[in-house]
Amino acid sequence: MESAWRKAKRALALRLCVLAPAEGDGGDGRPAASGAGGCRGEAAVTVGSAPEEPAAGGGGALRRSKSGSRSSSKRKCAICFDSMRSGHGQALFTAECSHKFHFHCISSNVKHGNHVCPVCRAKWKEIPLNRSLSSNIPDGRRGINGVQLPQQDAYVALLHQVPNRQQGVRRLHTSEPTDFNDDEPLQQTEATDSLNSRSKKTAEISTYPEFSSIPQSSSQAGFSVLIHLKAPSASSDQVTGRLVNESSVRSPSGRAPVDLVTVIDISGSMAGTKLALLKRAMGFVIQHLGPSDRLSVIAFSSSARRLFHLQRMSHYGRQQALQAINSLGAGGGTNIAEALKKATKVIEDRSYKNSVCSIILLSDGQDTYNLSSNVRGGPKDYSTLVPQSILDDTRRMLPIHAFGFGADHDSDSLHSIAEASGGTFSFIEDEGVMQDAFAQCIDGLLSVVVQEMRLNMECVHPGVQLCSIKSGSYPSMMARDGRSCSVDIGHLYADEERDILLSANIPQCREQTSLLKVACSYRDLTNETIKLQVDEVKINRPTSAISEHVSIEVDRERNRIQAADSIESARAAAERGALAEAVTILEDCRRRLSESFASRSGDRLSLALDAELREMQERMASRQLYEASGRAYMLSGLSSHSWQRATTRGDSTESSTIVHSYQTPSMVQMLQHSQSHIPSPPGQQPQARPPRPSAR
Repeated sequence: MESAWRKAKRALALRLCVLAPAEGDGGDGRPAASGAGGCRGEAAVTVGSAPEEPAAGGGGALRRSKSGSRSSSKRKCAICFDSMRSGHGQALFTAECSHKFHFHCISSNVKHGNHVCPVCRAKWKEIPLNRSLSSNIPDGRRGINGVQLPQQDAYVALLHQVPNRQQGVRRLHTSEPTDFNDDEPLQQTEATDSLNSRSKKTAEISTYPEFSSIPQSSSQAGFSVLIHLKAPSASSDQVTGRLVNESSVRSPSGRAPVDLVTVIDISGSMAGTKLALLKRAMGFVIQHLGPSDRLSVIAFSSSARRLFHLQRMSHYGRQQALQAINSLGAGGGTNIAEALKKATKVIEDRSYKNSVCSIILLSDGQDTYNLSSNVRGGPKDYSTLVPQSILDDTRRMLPIHAFGFGADHDSDSLHSIAEASGGTFSFIEDEGVMQDAFAQCIDGLLSVVVQEMRLNMECVHPGVQLCSIKSGSYPSMMARDGRSCSVDIGHLYADEERDILLSANIPQCREQTSLLKVACSYRDLTNETIKLQVDEVKINRPTSAISEHVSIEVDRERNRIQAADSIESARAAAERGALAEAVTILEDCRRRLSESFASRSGDRLSLALDAELREMQERMASRQLYEASGRAYMLSGLSSHSWQRATTRGDSTESSTIVHSYQTPSMVQMLQHSQSHIPSPPGQQPQARPPRPSAR
């Protein structure tokens, strides 16, 4: 067998890029000569911009880089952002404009027809293209109908961090099986004893009556009681495990493993920068899934196909996933219904089940195959896009987190899909924050610490009767006699909080009155059922009225509910074409909020609500602006309030008016991590964009 050094010498003669083997390894099992080629260790081959003679596939001369070059050791490739240090087996290319890149990065860039510098946009006459490799471009990278697409891989630098050893990579499915029961078996999780040996953290329940006392002679209708829930905090190991360097793999610690199906739009409108940014965002997601998590990807345009089966994100699984994502090209229409049907089938057909499962859907367009209205000219029936099994599941065990991208997506349909499944809808207005949006969502899914939580309330005093429950989109049930009620909360991410506002009728009474008993149950990480109960909610009954302020916790929640109701009313008016009426509705709500006790006390959430409403008013300044961003912005806000969960709204990392009250501490860290992995626009210095802290 030809030795690696002989192959290297022959490649150098042909002006190809190679990685020379390290000293002591001849590639065929024999030690290499220490002086071979006049170089010790790995040889970095550098391609210059001023060739002495034409190279095989483009301009540039080959020369060995100087291992002592200080400037090159400090430089980073503008495509993959890795160091370009000499002597590390990396071929370098110096362009006519003097900017340097890894050869494998820039050659991948130009072979798709992009002949300008990614940094200064200068047009090149000589390009670093290996003609001997051009015939090996996968069909999925050639474009639609034989037309080459713009470079889409430049932003997927993570792909270069995974070794590309074809012998160890199984080929992707060329045809799909009838049943998707080919999922990879689960990884053996750590022993229950190990989990139990950690400090046991449980959820917390707090109660806040509207007032601490009511006069004996008074009865009160609609007396408010706030039930506040908080999930256990994320362990330090858990947070560290999600923020480790992408090249490493860690088992999830202190969280439930996830089965995730991502459904991504590759229709014609996604071509170019959009698809490149989507690939980069998907690379970020893949690198933050652990070996106990499993991933499958559905790519859709006019039809939908499963790129690979539900498989664990081990090193091998990540490699396959990255290669599958990187091979995608854009073209065709938008068939959301078929894609969701296939994604649901992946979850329903699986032979093994992780305790948490979810679907992430991203689209920049409108379904062009399935939507219809029941009445001509009437509203469209978006339920046709959601698989029937999800519509029938009252427990909402398979949430679809939908992301609408750009000004042309159908925010109504994506919001309806998310709401029907128990997921959230996010609006990605600026293509540059797509990765941030995915990062925030994936951090939540990777931090589930509470499963199937159910909250129960029961009246104690025989004269107390419940009259309403404000639980947003969480399913609630009240007994006919008004003496008890329950709310299904479902899963909670680490440190997430939920507020449930009850209203009750309070009778006259001469002694302290016990209003409610509050309890909840849920499954923890060990699958053990945890039951919690708090002290009874009581109020004093003095002989005469006592001057006291309303509970700020109750008033804050009233403000939030009032804002959400006003957003819904304003949206309905805007859909009728009454933008002026919609703006007035929001203005009236802002005035009422400003007069509330919480706002006058400087409550941060109440002040943030005012900023949110003001932003919505500005996005309804004209019909064109409302269609372009106002509708999607309002729907993402409604989704966030209805589930009390963080969503992306517009450019959520730049706007100072976004409500961040639902972000958890680990989401803030994940966003910071994401932003540190986003390149600046060509020719600009990196800009720090730290997320704002929670408003709670």
